[in-house]
Amino acid sequence: MEVSEKPKNTHTVTMLATIVVISSLISAGLFGYLICYSTTSGDVADLQNQVTSLQEQLTQLESTQNPNSQNTTVLIEEKNVSVSELYAQVADSVVIIRGMVFSYYDFFGRRYYSQVQGSGFVSNFTGEAVVVTNYHVIGDAVNITVTFSNGNSYPAEVLGSDPYAELAVISVVAPEDEYVPLEIVSSSNLQVGDPVMVVGTPYGLAGSMSTGFVSALGRTLTAETTGGYVIPNVIQTTAPLNPGNSGGPVLNYQGQVVGIATAIVEDSQGVGFVIPSNTILREISDLISKGSYDDHPWLGVSGTDMSYEIAEEMAVDVTYGWLIAEVASDGPADKAGLQGGTEQIQINNELVVVGGDIIIAINGTRITSIDDMSAYLEEYTLPGETINITIIRANKTDNIVLELESRPAATSAT
Repeated sequence: MEVSEKPKNTHTVTMLATIVVISSLISAGLFGYLICYSTTSGDVADLQNQVTSLQEQLTQLESTQNPNSQNTTVLIEEKNVSVSELYAQVADSVVIIRGMVFSYYDFFGRRYYSQVQGSGFVSNFTGEAVVVTNYHVIGDAVNITVTFSNGNSYPAEVLGSDPYAELAVISVVAPEDEYVPLEIVSSSNLQVGDPVMVVGTPYGLAGSMSTGFVSALGRTLTAETTGGYVIPNVIQTTAPLNPGNSGGPVLNYQGQVVGIATAIVEDSQGVGFVIPSNTILREISDLISKGSYDDHPWLGVSGTDMSYEIAEEMAVDVTYGWLIAEVASDGPADKAGLQGGTEQIQINNELVVVGGDIIIAINGTRITSIDDMSAYLEEYTLPGETINITIIRANKTDNIVLELESRPAATSAT
Protein backbone atom coordinates (compact mmCIF):
# COMPACT_ATOMS: atom_id res chain seq x y z
CA MET A 1 0.00 0.00 0.00
CA GLU A 2 2.80 2.46 0.84
CA VAL A 3 4.47 1.88 -2.50
CA SER A 4 1.25 2.45 -4.39
CA GLU A 5 0.38 5.77 -2.52
CA LYS A 6 3.73 7.56 -3.11
CA PRO A 7 3.25 8.53 -6.79
CA LYS A 8 -0.09 10.16 -5.85
CA ASN A 9 1.52 12.44 -3.22
CA THR A 10 4.31 13.46 -5.66
CA HIS A 11 1.76 14.53 -8.29
CA THR A 12 -0.09 16.62 -5.74
CA VAL A 13 3.05 18.40 -4.61
CA THR A 14 4.02 19.09 -8.22
CA MET A 15 0.63 20.64 -8.92
CA LEU A 16 0.84 22.82 -5.82
CA ALA A 17 4.34 23.96 -6.78
CA THR A 18 3.15 24.80 -10.27
CA ILE A 19 0.25 26.84 -8.90
CA VAL A 20 2.60 28.72 -6.58
CA VAL A 21 4.98 29.49 -9.45
CA ILE A 22 2.16 30.69 -11.72
CA SER A 23 0.69 32.82 -8.93
CA SER A 24 4.09 34.35 -8.33
CA LEU A 25 4.51 35.12 -12.00
CA ILE A 26 1.06 36.71 -12.20
CA SER A 27 1.72 38.74 -9.06
CA ALA A 28 5.07 39.86 -10.39
CA GLY A 29 3.46 40.77 -13.71
CA LEU A 30 0.71 42.74 -12.03
CA PHE A 31 3.21 44.49 -9.80
CA GLY A 32 5.38 45.35 -12.80
CA TYR A 33 2.34 46.58 -14.75
CA LEU A 34 1.24 48.79 -11.87
CA ILE A 35 4.71 50.27 -11.55
CA CYS A 36 4.90 50.82 -15.34
CA TYR A 37 1.34 52.27 -15.46
CA SER A 38 2.13 54.61 -12.60
CA THR A 39 5.33 55.77 -14.29
CA THR A 40 3.66 56.14 -17.71
CA SER A 41 0.67 58.02 -16.22
CA GLY A 42 3.06 60.41 -14.58
CA ASP A 43 4.89 60.96 -17.88
CA VAL A 44 1.61 61.56 -19.71
CA ALA A 45 0.49 64.04 -17.07
CA ASP A 46 3.83 65.82 -17.31
CA LEU A 47 3.53 65.99 -21.11
CA GLN A 48 -0.03 67.34 -20.86
CA ASN A 49 1.13 70.02 -18.44
CA GLN A 50 3.96 70.99 -20.81
CA VAL A 51 1.54 71.23 -23.79
CA THR A 52 -0.88 73.37 -21.75
CA SER A 53 1.98 75.66 -20.73
CA LEU A 54 3.14 76.02 -24.33
CA GLN A 55 -0.42 76.82 -25.49
CA GLU A 56 -0.69 79.53 -22.84
CA GLN A 57 2.63 81.02 -23.94
CA LEU A 58 1.52 80.96 -27.60
CA THR A 59 -1.76 82.71 -26.72
CA GLN A 60 0.12 85.40 -24.78
CA LEU A 61 2.50 85.89 -27.71
CA GLU A 62 -0.40 86.23 -30.20
CA SER A 63 -2.10 88.74 -27.91
CA THR A 64 1.10 90.78 -27.80
CA GLN A 65 1.38 90.79 -31.58
CA ASN A 66 -2.35 91.46 -32.13
CA PRO A 67 -4.12 93.01 -29.11
CA ASN A 68 -7.50 92.72 -30.85
CA SER A 69 -7.24 89.01 -31.63
CA GLN A 70 -9.29 87.92 -28.61
CA ASN A 71 -12.03 90.45 -29.31
CA THR A 72 -12.18 89.38 -32.95
CA THR A 73 -12.69 85.75 -31.93
CA VAL A 74 -15.51 86.72 -29.59
CA LEU A 75 -17.07 88.85 -32.33
CA ILE A 76 -17.01 85.96 -34.79
CA GLU A 77 -18.46 83.60 -32.20
CA GLU A 78 -21.29 86.03 -31.49
CA LYS A 79 -22.16 86.02 -35.19
CA ASN A 80 -21.90 82.26 -35.58
CA VAL A 81 -25.39 81.89 -37.05
CA SER A 82 -26.90 79.64 -39.66
CA VAL A 83 -27.02 81.56 -42.94
CA SER A 84 -29.71 79.23 -44.25
CA GLU A 85 -31.88 79.96 -41.20
CA LEU A 86 -31.23 83.68 -41.61
CA TYR A 87 -32.26 83.53 -45.26
CA ALA A 88 -35.46 81.68 -44.36
CA GLN A 89 -36.19 84.40 -41.80
CA VAL A 90 -35.99 87.29 -44.32
CA ALA A 91 -36.86 85.73 -47.71
CA ASP A 92 -40.59 86.54 -47.53
CA SER A 93 -39.79 90.24 -47.03
CA VAL A 94 -37.97 90.62 -50.36
CA VAL A 95 -39.97 91.40 -53.49
CA ILE A 96 -39.50 91.67 -57.25
CA ILE A 97 -40.33 95.04 -58.80
CA ARG A 98 -41.18 95.31 -62.49
CA GLY A 99 -42.18 98.24 -64.66
CA MET A 100 -42.20 99.51 -68.23
CA VAL A 101 -40.04 102.36 -69.54
CA PHE A 102 -40.35 104.13 -72.86
CA SER A 103 -37.82 102.94 -75.44
CA TYR A 104 -38.58 104.52 -78.83
CA TYR A 105 -41.16 105.60 -81.42
CA ASP A 106 -41.55 103.41 -84.46
CA PHE A 107 -41.99 104.65 -88.04
CA PHE A 108 -45.70 105.23 -87.44
CA GLY A 109 -45.18 107.16 -84.22
CA ARG A 110 -46.17 104.37 -81.91
CA ARG A 111 -44.48 104.21 -78.50
CA TYR A 112 -42.57 101.08 -77.60
CA TYR A 113 -41.64 100.11 -74.05
CA SER A 114 -39.14 97.77 -72.47
CA GLN A 115 -39.36 96.06 -69.11
CA VAL A 116 -37.18 96.99 -66.16
CA GLN A 117 -36.74 94.84 -63.10
CA GLY A 118 -35.20 95.18 -59.68
CA SER A 119 -35.59 94.22 -56.05
CA GLY A 120 -37.09 95.77 -52.96
CA PHE A 121 -38.04 94.94 -49.40
CA VAL A 122 -41.01 95.47 -47.12
CA SER A 123 -40.72 97.98 -44.29
CA ASN A 124 -43.17 99.14 -41.66
CA PHE A 125 -43.16 102.92 -41.23
CA THR A 126 -45.32 104.01 -38.30
CA GLY A 127 -47.85 101.31 -39.06
CA GLU A 128 -47.82 101.72 -42.83
CA ALA A 129 -46.39 98.88 -44.90
CA VAL A 130 -44.27 100.16 -47.80
CA VAL A 131 -41.63 98.79 -50.16
CA VAL A 132 -38.19 100.41 -50.26
CA THR A 133 -36.06 100.23 -53.41
CA ASN A 134 -33.56 102.17 -55.55
CA TYR A 135 -34.56 105.25 -57.50
CA HIS A 136 -33.14 103.86 -60.73
CA VAL A 137 -35.30 100.73 -60.41
CA ILE A 138 -38.53 102.72 -60.81
CA GLY A 139 -37.15 105.97 -62.34
CA ASP A 140 -39.42 106.79 -65.29
CA ALA A 141 -41.26 103.46 -65.10
CA VAL A 142 -45.00 103.04 -65.57
CA ASN A 143 -47.29 100.08 -64.87
CA ILE A 144 -45.23 99.12 -61.83
CA THR A 145 -45.99 95.78 -60.18
CA VAL A 146 -44.64 94.05 -57.09
CA THR A 147 -44.32 90.27 -56.80
CA PHE A 148 -44.00 88.66 -53.36
CA SER A 149 -42.04 85.50 -52.59
CA ASN A 150 -45.19 83.36 -52.93
CA GLY A 151 -45.61 84.49 -56.53
CA ASN A 152 -48.56 86.82 -55.94
CA SER A 153 -48.29 90.09 -57.91
CA TYR A 154 -50.04 93.41 -57.30
CA PRO A 155 -50.04 96.90 -58.84
CA ALA A 156 -47.95 99.58 -57.11
CA GLU A 157 -47.33 103.31 -57.21
CA VAL A 158 -44.41 105.52 -56.22
CA LEU A 159 -44.93 107.43 -52.96
CA GLY A 160 -41.67 109.35 -53.12
CA SER A 161 -38.15 109.24 -54.52
CA ASP A 162 -34.75 110.89 -54.20
CA PRO A 163 -32.34 110.48 -57.13
CA TYR A 164 -29.56 112.14 -55.09
CA ALA A 165 -29.63 109.23 -52.64
CA GLU A 166 -30.81 106.48 -55.03
CA LEU A 167 -33.90 105.85 -52.91
CA ALA A 168 -37.58 105.32 -53.63
CA VAL A 169 -40.57 104.22 -51.58
CA ILE A 170 -43.58 102.57 -53.22
CA SER A 171 -47.04 101.57 -52.06
CA VAL A 172 -48.53 98.20 -53.06
CA VAL A 173 -52.22 97.35 -53.40
CA ALA A 174 -51.98 94.02 -51.55
CA PRO A 175 -53.68 92.29 -48.58
CA GLU A 176 -52.11 92.85 -45.17
CA ASP A 177 -51.01 89.25 -44.80
CA GLU A 178 -48.62 89.63 -47.76
CA TYR A 179 -46.42 92.06 -45.84
CA VAL A 180 -43.54 90.70 -43.75
CA PRO A 181 -41.59 93.84 -42.81
CA LEU A 182 -37.87 93.93 -42.08
CA GLU A 183 -36.34 96.03 -39.31
CA ILE A 184 -34.12 98.91 -40.45
CA VAL A 185 -31.34 99.75 -37.98
CA SER A 186 -28.61 102.39 -37.91
CA SER A 187 -25.57 101.75 -40.10
CA SER A 188 -23.38 103.88 -37.80
CA ASN A 189 -22.14 100.79 -35.95
CA LEU A 190 -20.91 99.01 -39.08
CA GLN A 191 -17.19 98.32 -39.26
CA VAL A 192 -14.93 97.10 -42.03
CA GLY A 193 -14.90 93.31 -41.79
CA ASP A 194 -18.48 92.91 -40.59
CA PRO A 195 -20.30 90.09 -42.43
CA VAL A 196 -23.36 91.02 -44.48
CA MET A 197 -25.94 89.20 -46.60
CA VAL A 198 -27.73 90.43 -49.74
CA VAL A 199 -31.08 89.04 -50.92
CA GLY A 200 -32.56 90.00 -54.29
CA THR A 201 -33.35 88.97 -57.84
CA PRO A 202 -30.14 89.16 -59.93
CA TYR A 203 -30.89 88.58 -63.62
CA GLY A 204 -34.51 87.93 -62.62
CA LEU A 205 -33.58 84.95 -60.46
CA ALA A 206 -35.94 85.46 -57.53
CA GLY A 207 -34.91 84.67 -53.98
CA SER A 208 -31.16 84.73 -54.60
CA MET A 209 -28.75 85.27 -51.73
CA SER A 210 -25.09 86.23 -51.54
CA THR A 211 -22.78 86.90 -48.61
CA GLY A 212 -19.65 88.93 -48.04
CA PHE A 213 -18.10 91.55 -45.82
CA VAL A 214 -18.08 95.30 -45.43
CA SER A 215 -14.87 96.18 -47.26
CA ALA A 216 -14.95 100.00 -46.91
CA LEU A 217 -17.07 102.80 -45.47
CA GLY A 218 -17.69 106.43 -46.46
CA ARG A 219 -17.29 106.02 -50.22
CA THR A 220 -18.80 108.43 -52.73
CA LEU A 221 -20.70 107.26 -55.78
CA THR A 222 -21.61 109.04 -59.01
CA ALA A 223 -24.72 108.19 -61.00
CA GLU A 224 -26.49 109.45 -64.10
CA THR A 225 -29.53 110.32 -61.99
CA THR A 226 -27.76 112.78 -59.65
CA GLY A 227 -27.11 115.66 -62.05
CA GLY A 228 -23.40 115.74 -61.28
CA TYR A 229 -23.68 115.46 -57.49
CA VAL A 230 -22.03 112.58 -55.66
CA ILE A 231 -23.94 110.12 -53.48
CA PRO A 232 -22.08 110.28 -50.16
CA ASN A 233 -21.32 107.89 -47.32
CA VAL A 234 -21.75 104.76 -49.44
CA ILE A 235 -20.82 101.32 -48.07
CA GLN A 236 -18.51 99.08 -50.10
CA THR A 237 -19.01 95.31 -49.86
CA THR A 238 -17.47 92.09 -51.15
CA ALA A 239 -20.91 90.44 -51.42
CA PRO A 240 -21.53 89.71 -55.13
CA LEU A 241 -24.06 92.10 -56.71
CA ASN A 242 -25.50 91.71 -60.19
CA PRO A 243 -28.12 93.46 -62.35
CA GLY A 244 -31.46 92.92 -60.63
CA ASN A 245 -29.97 93.03 -57.12
CA SER A 246 -30.59 96.79 -57.08
CA GLY A 247 -33.02 97.73 -54.33
CA GLY A 248 -32.57 94.50 -52.38
CA PRO A 249 -31.81 94.61 -48.65
CA VAL A 250 -28.31 94.29 -47.26
CA LEU A 251 -28.58 92.67 -43.85
CA ASN A 252 -26.41 92.08 -40.82
CA TYR A 253 -26.30 88.64 -39.23
CA GLN A 254 -29.23 89.51 -36.98
CA GLY A 255 -31.48 89.84 -40.04
CA GLN A 256 -31.69 93.65 -39.79
CA VAL A 257 -31.39 96.01 -42.76
CA VAL A 258 -28.14 98.00 -42.74
CA GLY A 259 -28.29 99.14 -46.35
CA ILE A 260 -29.75 98.75 -49.81
CA ALA A 261 -27.86 97.20 -52.74
CA THR A 262 -27.23 99.82 -55.40
CA ALA A 263 -24.35 99.48 -57.85
CA ILE A 264 -21.38 97.48 -59.02
CA VAL A 265 -18.10 98.32 -60.68
CA GLU A 266 -18.10 96.69 -64.10
CA ASP A 267 -15.56 93.89 -64.57
CA SER A 268 -14.61 94.09 -60.88
CA GLN A 269 -14.21 91.19 -58.49
CA GLY A 270 -16.12 91.71 -55.25
CA VAL A 271 -16.64 95.49 -55.37
CA GLY A 272 -20.26 96.47 -54.81
CA PHE A 273 -21.86 99.58 -53.35
CA VAL A 274 -24.65 99.95 -50.83
CA ILE A 275 -26.73 102.96 -49.74
CA PRO A 276 -26.48 102.99 -45.91
CA SER A 277 -29.56 102.45 -43.78
CA ASN A 278 -28.92 105.80 -42.07
CA THR A 279 -29.89 107.47 -45.34
CA ILE A 280 -33.13 105.47 -45.47
CA LEU A 281 -33.97 106.33 -41.85
CA ARG A 282 -33.24 110.01 -42.46
CA GLU A 283 -35.34 110.32 -45.62
CA ILE A 284 -38.20 107.83 -45.44
CA SER A 285 -40.58 110.13 -43.58
CA ASP A 286 -40.23 112.92 -46.16
CA LEU A 287 -40.40 110.50 -49.08
CA ILE A 288 -43.73 109.14 -47.83
CA SER A 289 -45.30 112.40 -46.66
CA LYS A 290 -43.88 114.88 -49.22
CA GLY A 291 -42.80 112.68 -52.12
CA SER A 292 -39.23 114.00 -52.05
CA TYR A 293 -36.29 114.83 -49.80
CA ASP A 294 -35.02 118.41 -50.01
CA ASP A 295 -32.56 118.66 -47.12
CA HIS A 296 -29.30 117.84 -48.88
CA PRO A 297 -26.76 120.49 -47.79
CA TRP A 298 -24.92 122.46 -50.46
CA LEU A 299 -21.55 124.24 -50.39
CA GLY A 300 -21.49 125.46 -53.98
CA VAL A 301 -17.98 124.34 -54.90
CA SER A 302 -16.32 121.85 -57.23
CA GLY A 303 -12.79 120.52 -57.00
CA THR A 304 -10.49 117.55 -56.56
CA ASP A 305 -8.69 115.56 -53.88
CA MET A 306 -5.26 116.82 -52.90
CA SER A 307 -2.17 114.71 -53.59
CA TYR A 308 1.58 114.90 -53.14
CA GLU A 309 2.03 115.92 -56.78
CA ILE A 310 -0.53 118.73 -56.55
CA ALA A 311 1.05 119.95 -53.31
CA GLU A 312 4.44 120.11 -55.06
CA GLU A 313 3.03 122.12 -57.96
CA MET A 314 1.29 124.53 -55.59
CA ALA A 315 4.32 124.72 -53.26
CA VAL A 316 2.20 123.97 -50.19
CA ASP A 317 3.00 121.79 -47.19
CA VAL A 318 -0.33 119.92 -47.00
CA THR A 319 -0.86 116.79 -49.10
CA TYR A 320 -4.38 115.95 -47.91
CA GLY A 321 -7.72 117.73 -48.10
CA TRP A 322 -9.99 118.89 -50.91
CA LEU A 323 -8.80 121.50 -53.39
CA ILE A 324 -11.44 123.96 -54.59
CA ALA A 325 -11.33 124.40 -58.37
CA GLU A 326 -14.48 126.48 -58.91
CA VAL A 327 -16.96 128.38 -56.74
CA ALA A 328 -20.59 128.62 -57.84
CA SER A 329 -21.68 132.23 -58.31
CA ASP A 330 -23.79 133.49 -55.40
CA GLY A 331 -23.61 130.09 -53.71
CA PRO A 332 -22.82 129.52 -50.01
CA ALA A 333 -19.05 129.29 -50.63
CA ASP A 334 -19.08 132.43 -52.77
CA LYS A 335 -20.95 134.35 -50.08
CA ALA A 336 -18.51 133.13 -47.42
CA GLY A 337 -15.46 134.21 -49.45
CA LEU A 338 -13.99 130.84 -50.41
CA GLN A 339 -11.74 131.03 -53.45
CA GLY A 340 -11.44 128.75 -56.50
CA GLY A 341 -8.45 127.92 -58.67
CA THR A 342 -6.44 130.36 -60.71
CA GLU A 343 -4.77 128.22 -63.38
CA GLN A 344 -4.99 124.84 -65.06
CA ILE A 345 -1.92 122.62 -65.23
CA GLN A 346 -1.18 119.04 -66.27
CA ILE A 347 -0.29 116.57 -63.52
CA ASN A 348 0.21 112.87 -64.32
CA ASN A 349 -1.49 113.30 -67.71
CA GLU A 350 -4.51 114.98 -66.11
CA LEU A 351 -5.57 118.61 -66.20
CA VAL A 352 -5.95 120.02 -62.68
CA VAL A 353 -7.12 123.49 -61.66
CA VAL A 354 -4.81 124.71 -58.90
CA GLY A 355 -4.43 127.81 -56.78
CA GLY A 356 -7.71 127.59 -54.87
CA ASP A 357 -8.41 127.11 -51.16
CA ILE A 358 -7.76 123.68 -49.68
CA ILE A 359 -10.44 122.44 -47.26
CA ILE A 360 -8.77 120.42 -44.49
CA ALA A 361 -11.47 120.37 -41.78
CA ILE A 362 -15.17 121.03 -41.13
CA ASN A 363 -16.22 121.81 -37.56
CA GLY A 364 -12.90 120.41 -36.41
CA THR A 365 -13.31 117.09 -38.26
CA ARG A 366 -10.33 116.31 -40.50
CA ILE A 367 -11.16 116.22 -44.21
CA THR A 368 -8.78 114.22 -46.40
CA SER A 369 -10.88 113.80 -49.55
CA ILE A 370 -14.27 114.28 -51.21
CA ASP A 371 -15.38 111.06 -49.48
CA ASP A 372 -14.79 112.58 -46.04
CA MET A 373 -16.33 115.93 -46.90
CA SER A 374 -19.49 114.57 -48.55
CA ALA A 375 -20.07 111.98 -45.83
CA TYR A 376 -19.70 114.56 -43.06
CA LEU A 377 -22.01 117.09 -44.68
CA GLU A 378 -24.73 114.54 -45.43
CA GLU A 379 -24.56 112.79 -42.08
CA TYR A 380 -24.18 115.70 -39.68
CA THR A 381 -25.47 118.91 -41.30
CA LEU A 382 -28.63 120.40 -42.78
CA PRO A 383 -29.40 123.40 -45.00
CA GLY A 384 -29.55 126.61 -42.96
CA GLU A 385 -26.91 125.46 -40.48
CA THR A 386 -23.64 127.35 -40.02
CA ILE A 387 -20.39 125.41 -40.22
CA ASN A 388 -16.75 126.31 -39.62
CA ILE A 389 -14.44 125.40 -42.50
CA THR A 390 -10.68 125.22 -41.99
CA ILE A 391 -8.73 126.02 -45.16
CA ILE A 392 -5.18 126.44 -46.40
CA ARG A 393 -4.74 129.61 -48.47
CA ALA A 394 -1.30 130.76 -49.62
CA ASN A 395 0.29 128.31 -47.17
CA LYS A 396 -1.57 129.84 -44.23
CA THR A 397 -4.38 128.28 -42.19
CA ASP A 398 -7.64 130.19 -41.94
CA ASN A 399 -11.19 129.55 -40.70
CA ILE A 400 -14.25 130.47 -42.75
CA VAL A 401 -17.79 130.57 -41.38
CA LEU A 402 -20.32 129.38 -43.97
CA GLU A 403 -24.11 128.97 -43.96
CA LEU A 404 -25.24 125.89 -45.87
CA GLU A 405 -28.08 126.04 -48.38
CA SER A 406 -30.35 123.45 -49.99
CA ARG A 407 -29.04 121.77 -53.10
CA PRO A 408 -30.28 123.29 -56.40
CA ALA A 409 -31.93 121.09 -58.99
CA ALA A 410 -28.79 120.08 -60.93
CA THR A 411 -25.16 121.18 -60.93
CA SER A 412 -21.72 119.69 -60.80
CA ALA A 413 -20.79 121.53 -57.60
CA THR A 414 -20.85 119.92 -54.17
